[in-house]
Amino acid sequence: MHKEETILEVKENDVLLQFLLRNLKHKSRDNIKSLLHYRQIWVEGQAVSQFNYTLKPGQKVVISQNRATDGNLNRFLHIVYEDEYLIVIDKQAGLLSISAGSEHVTAYSLLSAYLKQQNPANKIFVVHRLDRDTSGLMMFAKSEEVQSVLQKDWQTNISERAYITLVEGKVERPEGTIRSYLLESKAFIVHSSQDPSKGELAITHFRTLKSNQNFSLLEVNLETGKKNQIRVHLQDIGHSVAGDKKYGATGNPIGRLGLHASVLAFSHPVTGESLHFTSDIPARFLRVF
Repeated sequence: MHKEETILEVKENDVLLQFLLRNLKHKSRDNIKSLLHYRQIWVEGQAVSQFNYTLKPGQKVVISQNRATDGNLNRFLHIVYEDEYLIVIDKQAGLLSISAGSEHVTAYSLLSAYLKQQNPANKIFVVHRLDRDTSGLMMFAKSEEVQSVLQKDWQTNISERAYITLVEGKVERPEGTIRSYLLESKAFIVHSSQDPSKGELAITHFRTLKSNQNFSLLEVNLETGKKNQIRVHLQDIGHSVAGDKKYGATGNPIGRLGLHASVLAFSHPVTGESLHFTSDIPARFLRVF
């Protein structure tokens, strides 16, 4: 830990931002949010950037004058949460999750380099993936054991995975559910069928947030997590994801795929704590309205 620091003891159950506002009266709300953003707030030896982080009596909150890291490993990746077991990131569109070769910069390679700066023995393990052109929240494990627990009990551990999706056309239904069986071809295109013998069951729930004559903004929740599931299912109902020419889109109004992982909530694989992370809707998704 750093020499120049302020240590505060938690007396009762609290929320981090409110606790800091009460105890750092000389600092404004913006000052405190900046401290959180630049990972200068430590709880129990871990840098914390979540303003709604839950505090418990007896914990010590340390305010450091030095930045642990600004959380931005490059302009494509921001660390939202980190402890000794896992890392949650918010990635930009255009960054690969992982690559078989070493020629690409990936979320995996950036995190691996970041952890090895702290200790050359540190490693990072993939838990799930986002498409290159999908932005938003992803989780990585810091050990094979944690990776295994998360992947083995994925459906049980993950309480919510929500995406904000910009699609072509006006979606008339306020909400709905899409069910089909998905199978990937040798050409790496996922096909949808109502025949159970032709793939694995995929279930997608959606809710319409905004719409005009040309586009709709949906909140999509996954009951299953199959490859390209959202993209294929929205094509099924005649509303391809904006910019997704692979699955039927006719244009690219925002210069990227209209898919953003906005909510990731899960039970911590070691502590059992319920963690809930959100990522704001990209501004360019809203400009078409």
